[in-house]
Amino acid sequence: MSQLNLNEFKERADKAEREIEELCRIFSSLDKSKLSADPEALAALKKENQILKEKLTALEKEKSVQQSSPETSDNKDEEDEVNPWDVKASSEKGVDYEKLIVKFGSSSIDDALLSRLESVIKRPVHHLIKRGIFFSHRDLGFILDQVEKGNKFFLYTGRGPSSEAMHLGHLIPFMFTKWLQDVFDVPLVIQLTDDEKFLWKDFKMEECQRLGWENVKDIIALGFDVNKTFIFQDLTYMGQCSNFYQNVIKIQKCVTYNQVKGIFGFDDSSPIGKIGFPAVQAAPSFSSSFPFIFGSNTKVPCLIPCAIDQDPYFRMTRDVAPRIGYLKPALLHSTFFPALQGAQTKMSASDANSSIFLTDTPKQIKTKINKYAFSGGQATVEEHKEKGGNCDVDISFQYLKFFLEDDAKLEKIRADYSSGELLSGFLKKELIDILTPMVLAHQEKRKAVTDDMIREFMTPRKLNC
Repeated sequence: MSQLNLNEFKERADKAEREIEELCRIFSSLDKSKLSADPEALAALKKENQILKEKLTALEKEKSVQQSSPETSDNKDEEDEVNPWDVKASSEKGVDYEKLIVKFGSSSIDDALLSRLESVIKRPVHHLIKRGIFFSHRDLGFILDQVEKGNKFFLYTGRGPSSEAMHLGHLIPFMFTKWLQDVFDVPLVIQLTDDEKFLWKDFKMEECQRLGWENVKDIIALGFDVNKTFIFQDLTYMGQCSNFYQNVIKIQKCVTYNQVKGIFGFDDSSPIGKIGFPAVQAAPSFSSSFPFIFGSNTKVPCLIPCAIDQDPYFRMTRDVAPRIGYLKPALLHSTFFPALQGAQTKMSASDANSSIFLTDTPKQIKTKINKYAFSGGQATVEEHKEKGGNCDVDISFQYLKFFLEDDAKLEKIRADYSSGELLSGFLKKELIDILTPMVLAHQEKRKAVTDDMIREFMTPRKLNC
């Protein structure tokens, strides 16, 4: 973050603090018996703004130290680039997620929060959150408060259908979302942003809709319960539900062109469809967008598991929510599933060799891993046995963190590879042996998904939870 941007954020935070103080003064002078507003709302807003200011101060101090350090002065302009359309890391280890937490203003998932989550669900947490793959959150504590009070929430996640076949990276939020749904027994809505792909890609509208339909097969194959899950494509659902469209318009009215440019990087040449789209991705955060599920209850809390590159959409959503009378959505952020070539970029559906696709054959899986998976090993066997491998950059090990559920086995592999006892070839074989049966099993489940099953998942209806 540049010094100019940092100063701008500080000025905005200072201004917001002054405005909150003035609102508190006005609020305290009014007859509260005539007000329907929650008297704790302003205090919560004030606290949230103070946390933002503290994180900005920490970021400013960190940047000052970096600029004065001789080791970093030559590379001070190198920053990780993370947005909904592109991810580039300045280090071969991948994105610096601790810095990203500070930059985005989210909170880390620490041991205390993990312990509380386990206490609430009365079972061990999923390995994806225990290992820090889901590493950041917004208001997860509020969701757990609701659960402890006996209140329900709903889950919302999504997929942008840019290819007929999904890759392993696309599975991560859905795998974790299914676990959350099973644990908490709550409704789930899944958005297919076929409209986004039409606006951003050189696709015909019919192709975007077809790709969305194909991707739904992969999602259903993961085992979601049709009685608890509603899946929708924007290009269809927008015309089916006036409440959804009304929420889109409410959100669009609250966000200026300058704000959306600042958040998403749009410029004067961007089509107006792109400028208006963020409101479409924001709208499912509110229970009123699904009246057939929630009836007249517009205050059902929402939890969104997603990769952290989607956070800009929901920072905007959280800013707008109180202004239109809705609850801010809570979020759980995941790290990125790295490309085979290394952790400096995420996997891409447009590059067949950067990814293991769910349609790949056993031979393709083996070839891709052996040929393209970046190794953290040394140049020679002798040097590797002397110095050991680097698990932080070795892609085979990084993939095992996602898919090898046995903690003890993963730790032994890490220790043996780091000491030089295990060679890179062992890690690649271990990964091949795990991914091949997993992908083949998924393909069989996908074959069993019929068009009638898809229509049932995508029919607006009351859910049984």
